[in-house]
Amino acid sequence: MSSTTLVHERPATTAASTPVADALAVLGRHLQRIKAAPGVVILTQTMPITMLLFFGYVFGSALAVPGQEYRAFLVPGLMAATAASGIMTGMFQASQDCHRGVMDRFRTLPMSRPAVPFGQTAADLLTTAVGMVPLILVGLAVGWRIEGGPLAALGAFGLLLLLRFATSWLGCWLGLLIRNEEIAGQLGSATFVLPLLSNAYIPTGNLPGWLRAVAEWNPISAMASATRDLFGNASPAADAAWPVAHPVAGTLAWSAVLLAVFVPLSVRRYARGGE
Repeated sequence: MSSTTLVHERPATTAASTPVADALAVLGRHLQRIKAAPGVVILTQTMPITMLLFFGYVFGSALAVPGQEYRAFLVPGLMAATAASGIMTGMFQASQDCHRGVMDRFRTLPMSRPAVPFGQTAADLLTTAVGMVPLILVGLAVGWRIEGGPLAALGAFGLLLLLRFATSWLGCWLGLLIRNEEIAGQLGSATFVLPLLSNAYIPTGNLPGWLRAVAEWNPISAMASATRDLFGNASPAADAAWPVAHPVAGTLAWSAVLLAVFVPLSVRRYARGGE
């Protein structure tokens, strides 16, 4: 499908056009786009599996986690890293549409301004929900287990999708700001550093004081700790920074802040175009 394919070419005089209908139309366009060119999604969804096999078997014997098998510690952290990778996919998709003139074409259509970024982020959320299934299956195959109750597990998956939705809005805003897919691709690759500065792959207890503080205030650390807690894999560290010591509340707070800041910024940036 051409990158300039628009929202089902709905006639300009459609009287039934509403913000919800417009957002659903944009969502459908993004799902078709992902189906036609799934490269970025495949990369972001298969990378955690590659990291699981690499870290779990190459470094797993050298990394000790008190009272826990390392791969069981690693799987929830990789889920949290997947949630945070919405920054990369959101930035690349928005900047690609800007770079190729698709956003300018959207603004000429009689459609709701918020519908375009909402459609993009909603499509990303759906593909993430589906794309997380292989990671879960591989995690179960290497020994990770859900030790908590079903409601707590559902809560963990809900938090993962909430943080993914929030980070995709951050990525969308960055993409609308950058407006160049090559630059967005380069910056997107740099986001892989973010999980390294968290407790996704290693415990933070033995880090130097300043580095531990940076890692524990990283939203990925709160998310990883929340999933470990809700899946019954590990309890939060009582001596950690507040977002990690209270990871569910910390993840909700980080998600709320990201949404409160970047939803209006993204909608405003889209409406302004290249000004």
